[in-house]
Amino acid sequence: MAKNKVLILGGGFGGIKTALELSDDPSMDITLLSDSDMFRYYPALYRAATGGNMKAAQIALKEIFSGKQVKLEKGTAKSLDRKAKTLKTAAGKSYKYDVLVVALGVVTNYFGIKGLEKYSYGIKTQAEAKQLRNHIHKQLVDEGKPDLNYVVIGGGPTGVELAGELPSFIKFVMRKHGLTKHKPHIDLVEAAPRLTPRMPKSYSKALASRLRGLGIKLYLNQAVQAETADGLTVSGHDIQSHTVIWTAGVTEHPFLGANKFPQAEHGKTLVDDHLQAEPNIYVIGDNAGTKYSGMAQTALYDAAFLAKNLKRQAAGKKPRRYRPKKPIYITPAGPFWAAVLWSRVHLYGWAGWVMRAAADYAGYHDYEPWWPAGKHWAAEFELEVTCPVCSRG
Repeated sequence: MAKNKVLILGGGFGGIKTALELSDDPSMDITLLSDSDMFRYYPALYRAATGGNMKAAQIALKEIFSGKQVKLEKGTAKSLDRKAKTLKTAAGKSYKYDVLVVALGVVTNYFGIKGLEKYSYGIKTQAEAKQLRNHIHKQLVDEGKPDLNYVVIGGGPTGVELAGELPSFIKFVMRKHGLTKHKPHIDLVEAAPRLTPRMPKSYSKALASRLRGLGIKLYLNQAVQAETADGLTVSGHDIQSHTVIWTAGVTEHPFLGANKFPQAEHGKTLVDDHLQAEPNIYVIGDNAGTKYSGMAQTALYDAAFLAKNLKRQAAGKKPRRYRPKKPIYITPAGPFWAAVLWSRVHLYGWAGWVMRAAADYAGYHDYEPWWPAGKHWAAEFELEVTCPVCSRG
C-alpha cells in the first residue's frame, strides 16, 4: 500500500510539531524541508543577545528527530506546481507531495525606512543575536564605555523583553571586565501610543512602569524616519546612537506571495475551518490568517490540530473543525519580572517570571525528552561574557 506523502515546509514551531505528531503514523511518508539545520527557539533569543548561553536558542533538527520516521531536507522553498503536486527549491531540487503543510513563519520588514536594514541590529536569528552581543561587548571592552544611547525600536513583546534585559547585561559586562561604571542610556521607540498595543491597557501600563523603573526612556507615539551610521531620526528629532535594534516589523514569507496564496487580513494566508488554503495544501502558525496567529503557542496548537485531522482523514474519518485557542501571554521585562495575561487574570512580577520559566521548559519539552529539554532550559540561565572580537576577550 502506497504511503501518503506529507511535505512540511519550515523548521519552526509549527513545522516541527506537525512532523513529530505524524511520525508515529505508518501510513505516512513525512519530509520536513527547512532552510536551516537548526530549530531556533525564538523566546530565548533576547536572552542570547544579552549574555545568555547561545545553546539555549537553538536545537539541531537531527537531535529532535533522532529515531523518528521523518526525512530531513535542507533547502529554500521557491515554486509550487499545484497540478503536478510538486515543490521546487531555490537550488532546483523537486519534491512530490500528496499533502503540503506550509509553516514557514515570517521575515523582517523594515517598511522601506531609509538606513534601517543597513545599520540596525536584529535578534530574529542566533547569528543576529550573536552579532549584537559581540558589538556591545566590543564597544564596552575596547572603548571602555557604553553607547550614548542604546535604542530598541518596537514596543511589542520582543522589544520589551530586550529593552528590559539590556541594563543588567551592560552593567554585568562592565563589572566582569573591571570597567568604570557608566549608567547605560536605553531608549525604546514605539509608533503606537502605548507598549504592546494589542494587549489590554492595564497590561501595557504595567510594562511601561516596569521599564521606566529600570531607567529606560520610552518614546511612545513616535515614528522612526531614518537611520545613519551615527544615529536615528524619530519624529523629526535625532537620537545619537551606534546601537539601534529593530524588533518592530515582520511580514509574510515571500514564498506565499510568489506562489499566489489567497490572502486574508494583515497579509496572512486565507484558510478554511480545517486550516486548508487549497485542496491538499494546509497553512498553519504565523502564516495562517487565524485569530491568534503570530504566537508560538498558536503554531503548536495548529500543528497538533492538523496532525490529528490528517490522521483522521487517513483512517477514513471526517476531519474536525478548527477553533482558535486563546494563548497565555507572558512578557518578561528585566530580571525576575514578567507580565502575564491568562484569560482575565493579570499577574505581574516574580510570579510571572516563574510562569515564563515554566512555559519555556514546556516549550523545549514539546520537542525533546525531559532530560535534553532540561539541559536546554537550564542553559537559558547561564551567562557568557567572552567576546571573540574584543581585544581583551
